[in-house]
Amino acid sequence: MSTLFIADIHLGNEHPEISQRFVEFLQQQAVAAETVYILGDLFEVWIGDDAVQPEHQAAIKALKQLTDVGTPVYVMHGNRDFLLGQQFEKITGCQLISDPLLIDLYGTPTLLMHGDSLCTDDGEYMQMRQQLRSPQWQQQFLGASIEQRLQVAQQYRDESRSRSQNKSQQIMDVNTNAVIGSMRQHGVTQLIHGHTHRPAVHDLKIDAQAAQRIVLGDWYSQNSSLHCDKTGCRLSNLA
Repeated sequence: MSTLFIADIHLGNEHPEISQRFVEFLQQQAVAAETVYILGDLFEVWIGDDAVQPEHQAAIKALKQLTDVGTPVYVMHGNRDFLLGQQFEKITGCQLISDPLLIDLYGTPTLLMHGDSLCTDDGEYMQMRQQLRSPQWQQQFLGASIEQRLQVAQQYRDESRSRSQNKSQQIMDVNTNAVIGSMRQHGVTQLIHGHTHRPAVHDLKIDAQAAQRIVLGDWYSQNSSLHCDKTGCRLSNLA
């Protein structure tokens, strides 16, 4: 048995082929796993549990089928789907988890994060993140009509893409000091996260101890997944 980690699937109507690959992953690989963790950005956009979009239905059905057979699925909020709530848990059988989350991964204390909170060099993004995560903004947003929410979400996506084109890759990546600080705070030597779409295993030192930062890739082209068991962790592409 193994534990599977994925992130940044970005289910939406722009790439319907990703939804099909995700459903196949749940039916063929995840069903044989001990546990499945989705570390943020399962959806390209989620405007509220009361406004599930048609393009999300196949994935929601497949998640419910997986949890119905007894496979635990844990979902972390990402920067695209931070409004996932209790109704999402009900219709999928998944359990929402906090970011960060400390788990015992086959005897190795491991910190799980989406990863966007580590991108502290991008001050503009961090400021926007703070605004979107505030209860006041979320209450106001969820009080708007579905049509208005869709318009706002599209506007944020367009602005985000435009800003990203003018930023260096280094600024949009995680900050090393933020990584080490988070790992030191939680007393771990292993971190697993997504968000940056740069799958890799990074070796580092924390207080003279060997440590690892494992980065999950996205599903646009990388089809990234991490398989962990008692022998260790293996980062690979699904394709």
